[in-house]
Amino acid sequence: MRASISQRGLYFEELDLEVVYRHSPGRTVGESDNTLFSTLTMNPQSLHLDAAASADTEFGERLVNSMFTLSTLIGLSVAQLTQETTIANLGFGRVSFPAPVLAGDTLYAESTVVGKRVSKSRPEAGIVEFLHLARNQRGEVVAQAERTAMMRRLPLEHQG
Repeated sequence: MRASISQRGLYFEELDLEVVYRHSPGRTVGESDNTLFSTLTMNPQSLHLDAAASADTEFGERLVNSMFTLSTLIGLSVAQLTQETTIANLGFGRVSFPAPVLAGDTLYAESTVVGKRVSKSRPEAGIVEFLHLARNQRGEVVAQAERTAMMRRLPLEHQG
């Protein structure tokens, strides 16, 4: 029998406080990503869809929908942190977008575990507080989000 290794995120016990987890690869945002996301989510905001109207704004062009930016930020963290080890998102705290994202920008994500505890109602689970940051290709922070998730604990045979 050959050995088999499955990709997964980290269990509650494997997530270390105050460690910065840098996620790879980054994600370059295309114009069609923004248009598709905005229309799929029924957001007709001219800032995302109307090049002519957006040309007259302080940005001079369309902005990428901030909800796309947030979704991509969290999505970039999944393979490293939560693939098959998360039970559920419990909520988001403060979310901010300190700089705009434009078509052609590349998003890079990092996450820090800022709090964790064993669940009071589900001892097989832990509650983890993440701080997620997205930076563009110039290193500018373009999104920040606090997120609380319920995470699976290591199976009993692996707890030490």
